[in-house]
Amino acid sequence: MSTTQQIIRSATIHWEGDVAHGRGSIATQSGKVTADYSFGTRFSGDPGTNPEELLAASHAACFTMALSAVLTRAGHPPTALDTKARVHLAPIDGGFEIPAIELAVTGVVPNLSGDEFTKLAGEAKESCPLSRALRAVPITLTATLASA
Repeated sequence: MSTTQQIIRSATIHWEGDVAHGRGSIATQSGKVTADYSFGTRFSGDPGTNPEELLAASHAACFTMALSAVLTRAGHPPTALDTKARVHLAPIDGGFEIPAIELAVTGVVPNLSGDEFTKLAGEAKESCPLSRALRAVPITLTATLASA
């Protein structure tokens, strides 16, 4: 694939009703992700998904792939990487915003020091397309090297 070729991915949403009582459905282009969501799943802890949870999953997936690439280019392909993302949603000035995102990664990477893993994880965070798109939000990173 040429690096100048754009890749476009999509998702569709269908919503019915007012914000407090309505319901929506999410479907990705691939059909691999379908989910329902509502005010309750977003703000009241009802079972189901919400936009912030989906953003967390997307960001964690993107960052983890970026870290695998950075580690591999540095000559240290990972055995395993486990990432958790936490997206904060807070009431601000009568609305809501995302004031913070936390990434925490634990890696099994042979022949690599903890300091080098932390450094390379920081490089991956800076090169991850979703981290770059979300630059308006402070993103913290905790990187832990686990033993094999």
